Amino acid sequence: MIKKQETRNKKQKDRGFTLIEIMTALSIFILVMTVSMGSIISVFDTNRKSRSLKVVMSNLNIALETMSREIRFGRNYHCELDNKTAGNFGPPLNCNVPGGGKLISFLSNDGNQIVYVLNDDGAIEASYDGGDNYEAITGPEIDIKNLSFYVIGAGTAPENTLQPRVYINIKGEAGEAEKTKTSFSLQTMISQRYLDNP
Repeated sequence: MIKKQETRNKKQKDRGFTLIEIMTALSIFILVMTVSMGSIISVFDTNRKSRSLKVVMSNLNIALETMSREIRFGRNYHCELDNKTAGNFGPPLNCNVPGGGKLISFLSNDGNQIVYVLNDDGAIEASYDGGDNYEAITGPEIDIKNLSFYVIGAGTAPENTLQPRVYINIKGEAGEAEKTKTSFSLQTMISQRYLDNP
């Protein structure tokens, strides 16, 4: 009796896997691999988006820092509601209306007329010759949807007793591919370094 039992156990061990066992194991393996591949692809997309956003934010940070430095040391702020004006920008002009101005012009520390404006392609442009020639200061991977300037205190005494200030509001999207695009909104306030009304 014991010998029959041992023979039967030996036959079962030598027999291998059944078709149902193989199909079950294969189904579980495919399910686990599908979930794993989805997670890996998601990690790759997140990594790609993070790298893209880092490059874009570095570019935007440099552009905003350059604008802030130039505006801080500038004077005679002139804000316009329309997008591009060339030539003579006139006297200092406040722009404290809903939606802000679309263009700011001012005299730099060394006396050059500097203009900042948003172009039709969604890039911030700068002109260092009074609006005759413009060059983009943001990269093509940044799509600026809105650039607004608010200028307060741009007039001269005795009508104006406020120290000139410029508020900048930037809204846009970063990234080139649709899956990696990220919306952003930045605001900053710059006060003129030169004391306008001592």
